[in-house]
Amino acid sequence: MTDIEVNGRRAALADNGPRSDPHPLLLIHGAGHDRGAWQAVAGGLVTGGRRVIVPDLPGHGASAGPALADIASMAAWVLALADALGLERFALGGHSMGALVALAAAAAAPARVATLSLLGCRAPMPVAPFLLDAARTEPAQAHALINKFSFAPAERIGEAHRQALEAANLERLQAQPAAVLAVDLAACERWQDGLTAAAHVRCPTLLLCAAYDRMTPVETSRPLLQALQPGCDARLVELPDCGHGMIDEAPAAVIEALRGPG
Repeated sequence: MTDIEVNGRRAALADNGPRSDPHPLLLIHGAGHDRGAWQAVAGGLVTGGRRVIVPDLPGHGASAGPALADIASMAAWVLALADALGLERFALGGHSMGALVALAAAAAAPARVATLSLLGCRAPMPVAPFLLDAARTEPAQAHALINKFSFAPAERIGEAHRQALEAANLERLQAQPAAVLAVDLAACERWQDGLTAAAHVRCPTLLLCAAYDRMTPVETSRPLLQALQPGCDARLVELPDCGHGMIDEAPAAVIEALRGPG
């Protein structure tokens, strides 16, 4: 782990791989998570020769808080992080909330982003009212709901594998400060600028979806695909036998998709 200063506060990140990589890949985690969510995927990409940088967003993991309350502020923070790292041009990816952040950053600074990868993404990204309420008042219930909807059915991936995924995800959710999940989910719910942002993206873009995603089903990603300009060389890839938690469920398939064009 590396600590640097962004906007006057400590930012924790993992930064691995060759410094010769012309477009280091910044990966942004989702709601209620931290950089550990990307560990398997980032490790595989580094083994394949990429420089991969995975930060904890403010107020998550080991980064100083408070958590940022809106997607635009998170995107501005990501661009400030790139400045602090001396990255003039870079690749950008995100999962779930992190995909919204990556999309907003790519729209705000289109000349700086070489490629964009949006995993488990839809825009807008509505959050069920009962989940928002639970995140504010009953975090344990919110964690249980997220686990229920994050992964493919046990009959597809095996009961033991699903239980292991849920246990790891619960540990990560519980490691964050109590209010963080509610802040993150509310930020996702409020951000209505995704399709407008997509029209400003100017780089090759991947939408990586999962066949059993109950949070951002494949069909809900298609309006975002259509909003991207022809010059973005946008493509949608669907992974079988996994759900919204694809980076935990199927890291090898995610790595393969991220290595592909766009």
